[in-house]
Amino acid sequence: MLHPHQATIRKFDVVPSLPKSLEPLLEIAHNLWWSWHPEARDLFVRVDRDLWIKCYHNPVKMLGECPQERLDEIAKDEGFLNVLDRCYEAMKRHLERQPWLKKSQLDPGDFTVAYFCAEFGLTECLQIYSGGLGCLAGDHLKSASELGLPLVAVGLLYRNGYFQQYLNADGWQQEYTPDLDFSNLPIQPVNNADGNQVVVSVQLPGREVKIALWLVTVGRIKLYLLDTNQPENDPADRAITSQLYGGDMEMRIKQELILGIGGVRALEAINIRPDICHMNEGHSAFLALERIRRLIEEHNISFDEARQFAGASHIFTTHTPVPAGIDRFPPDIVERYFKDYVSSLRLDMEGLLALGRENVSNKREFFSMAVLAIRTAEKANGVSELHGDVSRDMWRNIWPGLVKDEVPITHVTNGVHARSWLSGDLINLLDRYIGARWQDAPADQTVWEGIDEVPDEELWRVHERRRHGMIVWTRRKLRKQLEARGTHPAEIRKSIDALDPDAFTIGFARRFATYKRANLLFRNPDRLRALLGSTDRPLQILIAGKAHPADGGGKDLIRQIVHFARESEFGHRVVFVENYDINVARYLVQGCDVWLNTPRRGMEASGTSGMKAALNGTMHVSILDGWWDEAYSNALGWQIGRGESYADVDMQDDIESQALYQLLEQQILPIFYDRNENGVPTEWVSRMKNCIRVLAPMFNTNRMVKEYAEKLYLPALKRTRYLGENKLEKSIELAHLKYKLRDNWGQLKIESVTAPTDGAMGVRQKMPVEVVVNLSHLTPDVLEAQVYVGHVDNDGQICDGQFFNLKHQEDLGNNRHRYVGDISAISSGRYGFAVRIVPGGELFGETPAPGMVLWEHGHQPAAVKKAPAATSNA
Repeated sequence: MLHPHQATIRKFDVVPSLPKSLEPLLEIAHNLWWSWHPEARDLFVRVDRDLWIKCYHNPVKMLGECPQERLDEIAKDEGFLNVLDRCYEAMKRHLERQPWLKKSQLDPGDFTVAYFCAEFGLTECLQIYSGGLGCLAGDHLKSASELGLPLVAVGLLYRNGYFQQYLNADGWQQEYTPDLDFSNLPIQPVNNADGNQVVVSVQLPGREVKIALWLVTVGRIKLYLLDTNQPENDPADRAITSQLYGGDMEMRIKQELILGIGGVRALEAINIRPDICHMNEGHSAFLALERIRRLIEEHNISFDEARQFAGASHIFTTHTPVPAGIDRFPPDIVERYFKDYVSSLRLDMEGLLALGRENVSNKREFFSMAVLAIRTAEKANGVSELHGDVSRDMWRNIWPGLVKDEVPITHVTNGVHARSWLSGDLINLLDRYIGARWQDAPADQTVWEGIDEVPDEELWRVHERRRHGMIVWTRRKLRKQLEARGTHPAEIRKSIDALDPDAFTIGFARRFATYKRANLLFRNPDRLRALLGSTDRPLQILIAGKAHPADGGGKDLIRQIVHFARESEFGHRVVFVENYDINVARYLVQGCDVWLNTPRRGMEASGTSGMKAALNGTMHVSILDGWWDEAYSNALGWQIGRGESYADVDMQDDIESQALYQLLEQQILPIFYDRNENGVPTEWVSRMKNCIRVLAPMFNTNRMVKEYAEKLYLPALKRTRYLGENKLEKSIELAHLKYKLRDNWGQLKIESVTAPTDGAMGVRQKMPVEVVVNLSHLTPDVLEAQVYVGHVDNDGQICDGQFFNLKHQEDLGNNRHRYVGDISAISSGRYGFAVRIVPGGELFGETPAPGMVLWEHGHQPAAVKKAPAATSNA
């Protein structure tokens, strides 16, 4: 080995020497379109199956290592060339197809969305992801490509990716981080007109860090990846993009500065000025500061003037249901890294730090990336209906005075990309009985009704074939795992009999965080042994997942499971599959009979592995959390418990583990093993069809991306175009209006409220309300008077309320104004109402201003479960 310190090393690239007839194959290899098109993947398998496996499904590396003789041979193979031509034409049709928006009535003209995320899980050979967040981001890009959404993406190119997992002889997780060879991956440098790689820079304390730009092509979508491993940088800075979620707090803030600030600068360097920026989790929130800084520089305006426009163009998606999961930095670290940057924002350091605090006046509060994102984005969302509710509760202190359901955090439930996760066998079956429409319109409910046309026996045989294939693959992998651990040869030989291809198989695969409770099924070992040892209704378990390197509790869960398998006479029916990744996940979600999910309720934002399983007809058995809370019905799977909350977690684990055993013993296993004369479990297959018919179109990223466009991207685009008119005239006006409101808010006063509340009123009968307000130096056109009406509970709180807007009727002089309107109730019972003043008017849009809510006598009604939008009744 020759080190650069010993001699000057001049670098050059070597690319495969492909015959001309195979040139389209290299073009396909560099577009990840192949990763969700089985016929394209099969092309590379046909070139050399063993080499395809050895290169871990990396077509670029495989073509580079393929012997020239083999390339010359297939270049003359008419059958191969015919399939290659068909795939190449299919890829071109995908790239040229008319975008969904252009065919709809929603077409807003030209615009660009920039989607920022710390990780992207696109395919197993490009290991720049750790788990669910990355796979969701990858599926988002694939569906955006299918829909033709004008989107670019930005992430980091990690030289070592995420850690690789193996277990030692004791079953304890070990980690290693191999280098990724960028020259042999489906990525390419982004070059300028001179042929040199585009490089941008970000200022860190005392130095400038250079960042090179790389491109991954995902169908029609371009994913730009940032790389600090540049010769001009010192070794510590070259390592910033070495490992996903690696290092300490200092490393995290540096990575997030590169992603957020460097990402915006990278797009500018290639002449991309996005209209909308989507922050997928808080890691990229510094992008908001950089975009504000650009506006300040270009328009010579203040931070707040720029913030109105920039904030309208930002979307923030939170994936975390607990504050502990958010990146939070001590104030001194933020001060050190922003010391030279803050003046360009025309802020002092205290003003910057306040952007990351829930309580802006608490100087000891850590700087939260999620809070920064929320304060600099007009639109925010959780990733399931339940998570949206949890998020509104978690962040409501940012908007004091609002009723909980008014907190401006909505939800867009996650989905998965159907073609990426469906088994090839099932794809062929769907094509034969449903036709190609499921591929063109995977979010269309009517398309999936065709699953009922598939004969039960055919669907069951396809599923059995997938289970058998999964077992064969697992045995091979288990043998390699045992050999690597130095296991006794006799034990290694037993791996050939591990698992039964015909037995009921439970899959549990996910990050090994303690709240996910991977050990719930193992809580009563005797009861589990009885299930594993059954001769007439055998059960087996496949488990996979990584614990964070610093999570000793998660690692111990893995060790406990491995020890159970080793010490039990039924260990051959419990297998832990090492190094969980996209490839492992694909085998498991396509081959298991049941997918198990056991988080503590409220701790799972969404979860997507169960959606991938459901696509393949795999039944879901889960706590009512995340996506399953809104998806569950008895025809689609099983619930563990009924969504109860427990103060005692040990009691919770006991109760819910017993409920799980009972489900398996009394419902799930009897249905699975109840076969007709052809060996088909007809009721089970009926449930499989229900799963596919109902869940496939709904929990699908094509539906999800459309929902992001309709619910968030397009409204944000409309708002930014409004605020950006005449060189940000409206944005500047809005900032000054907010100054005026804040200066006068303390002088606002609700002087009187008049309504005939003495007697009873009928359902839907109108009750007149009159309110007199002292507006101080403000005018009625920038304020709204509202009445909040709802049932009153035993504690005197308003629940399930509804807002009614009052109409300004009269200027009474001396800053006093009268507002009038009617309220009503839609059902009988004890009701109450409260009056408030909030900012209003077109300038404000739909997002409430934090701290600007005045209730009569300072009263704030109780949080409500569901509050309709305010309706005018005046």
